[in-house]
Amino acid sequence: MLAKEVMNRIVTAATRDTTARDLAVKLLSGMYSGLPVVDGGKVVGVVTEFDLLKAIIDGKALNKIIADDIMTKDPICVEEETHVEEIIKIMTEHNIIRVPVVKDGKLIGVISRCDILTSLVQPEFVTFYED
Repeated sequence: MLAKEVMNRIVTAATRDTTARDLAVKLLSGMYSGLPVVDGGKVVGVVTEFDLLKAIIDGKALNKIIADDIMTKDPICVEEETHVEEIIKIMTEHNIIRVPVVKDGKLIGVISRCDILTSLVQPEFVTFYED
């Protein structure tokens, strides 16, 4: 199985100048634990909840700093043709929850651990509804 077969194609990304406060609001929605940061479609960084917490510990005001100030630069990305087994190795070795997927250097998707598990596990639960 390849990255392009399991990735989420609907991607929310930040720009370099997105405020840390706006990033925090997006992360607090509960749908994300981190966001890729793009410049012209190219992934230039990733901002996670940990990056925001580090900024707070360092005494930075979230409304005064931007993604470019706190993001992890040169993030780990995978190509759309990367095999899922390789992605699992990358995620476990680097202890990351999600990884951006790129094609020709441009962001085209994101794969989370949940996306991989969902594609590999066939649930054995049945839901019954009583009228």
